[in-house]
Amino acid sequence: MNQLFSALVLAPAMLASVSAKASSELAQQKNCMACHAVGQKFAGPAFKDVAGRYANQSGAWEMLAERNRKGGVGTWGAILMPPNPQVNAEEARQLAQWVLSLK
Repeated sequence: MNQLFSALVLAPAMLASVSAKASSELAQQKNCMACHAVGQKFAGPAFKDVAGRYANQSGAWEMLAERNRKGGVGTWGAILMPPNPQVNAEEARQLAQWVLSLK
């Protein structure tokens, strides 16, 4: 019984950890880290800054997923974020939700 209880309690934390690692690896694979870092500004804003700006905003992950795929300019300064056609809609959703989880 204790093992079952422990498994039920620990499973969500373990899945979240696996999901975060998978999303971090996806960010590497899709070249997000060429311009962004998790905790510090690089060519683009730090992912934690993005998460802080959009925390608790309705529709934030959808907007970030779309911006990831289509690119944009002006929100964080004059540097262009190019479109990322190599990122499909599901990957963009995963990346946006991961970034928002970093707050």
